[in-house]
Amino acid sequence: MINSLKVIVVLPAYNASKTLEKTYREIPFDIVDEVILVDDFSTDNTSVLATQLGIKHVIRHDVNKGYGANQKSCYHKALELGADIIIMLHPDYQYTPKLIHSMSYLIANDVYKVVLGSRILGKGALNGGMPIYKYIANRFLTAFQNILMNQKLAEYHTGYRAFSKEIFDKIDIDKNSDDFVFDNQMLAQICMVNYEIAEITCPTKYFEEASSINFARSTKYGFGVLGTSIQYFSHRTLKIKSKIFTND
Repeated sequence: MINSLKVIVVLPAYNASKTLEKTYREIPFDIVDEVILVDDFSTDNTSVLATQLGIKHVIRHDVNKGYGANQKSCYHKALELGADIIIMLHPDYQYTPKLIHSMSYLIANDVYKVVLGSRILGKGALNGGMPIYKYIANRFLTAFQNILMNQKLAEYHTGYRAFSKEIFDKIDIDKNSDDFVFDNQMLAQICMVNYEIAEITCPTKYFEEASSINFARSTKYGFGVLGTSIQYFSHRTLKIKSKIFTND
C-alpha cells in the first residue's frame, strides 16, 4: 500500500551541517520518494552539504524567516511535488528516521491522518538526556493543553510528525506563526477539524550538535503555547454555544 503512495520527507534546517549526513543516511528510501531540505539562512554549509548528499530539492531562504516559516516552505514544496504522505523530520539527528516506516504505515492504511513521534511515551526523553527543566515544562504545558483542548496526547512539542496530504486541504498553515509556536498552532488547527492524532514511542538524543532553543526562546514558546490553548478553548466553546443556540 505504501509503495503506491508518494512519501516525501521534509527537513527544516538551520546550521545542521554536523548532523545532516547522519540523519539523511538513515532515511528509508525503499518507501521515501523525495527529500526536501529548507535552509533558513544558515551560517554554515548546510545547503552545500545537502546538495552534495544528493538531495534534489534544496531551498535556501535569503533571510532567517523562523522555524514556522521554514516548515511552511517545506510543506508547500512537498504538496507541489504531489506528496501523499509528508514526514517532517528535524535534521539534527535528535529523532531516528527509522520510524518513518511505522508512521507512514498508519497513514497509508487509513488508520490515522496524523502521527507524532513522541519522546514522552515510555522513558525516551529523560533517557535521551532531555534537560530536566524542559521535561517539566513539557509535562506542564501538555497537561494544560489536554485540559483546554479536550485531548489525551502524551506531548504536543515533538519535532517528528507525519501527515496525510488531506490535512492540508482542511487547514490553512499560512495563518500560523513563523516562529516556534507554529507546531502547536498546526496541531490546534488539526484538532479543530476533528482529526484524531496518533502517537508512537520515539527515542530521542540530546547532544551538543542537536538543535535546541535557549531558555529565553523556550519561555516565549511556552507563553505562545498557553495562548494557543486558550484561543482554541474559547473558539471551541463559542462554536458549541452557537450550535446549541441554533438547534434551539
